[in-house]
Amino acid sequence: MGRGFEKINELGIIPKRSTSGSAGYDFYLPENITINPNEIKVVDTYIKAYMENDEFLAIFIRSSMGIKKGLRVVNSVGIIDSDYYNNPENGGHIKIALKNESSETINLEAGERIAQGIFLKYLTVDNDAATNIRQGGIGSTDKK
Repeated sequence: MGRGFEKINELGIIPKRSTSGSAGYDFYLPENITINPNEIKVVDTYIKAYMENDEFLAIFIRSSMGIKKGLRVVNSVGIIDSDYYNNPENGGHIKIALKNESSETINLEAGERIAQGIFLKYLTVDNDAATNIRQGGIGSTDKK
C-alpha cells in the first residue's frame, strides 16, 4: 500500500516537503480564514492520507505559524491513524484544529502552509487485543 495523500475535492492541495531534508509534508490552507484571539477553528484541508497499518501521520504546527502568529494545534499533535483513511463518517478528511493564542486577529490566505505532517511507525505489545474497527471520523475511537 505505501503511504501518500489524496485530494477529496478540487480545493485540496497535496502536501509536499519543502526540501529534500524536510521530515514534514506541508499542509496548505485551501481557503482564506480568520481566527480571532483565543478562538479555536477547525480547518478543512480536503486531504486524506493512506499509510501502512503500523504507521500514523502526526500533525504539527509549522514553526512560522507558532512563533510569528501565535497559532497552535489544539491537541498539541494531531494523530491520524491508518484506519482513519476512507472511514464511513467523513472518508478520511483531515481537519486541523487551530487555536489563536495571540491577542491579535489572524488572517490567513489560501495557499499558506499551516501545518506539517510526519509519517511515523509505531509498535504494539505482544498481547495486544484491539479488534474494534473504526466506524467514524474525528474522535470516533471511543464511541460505542
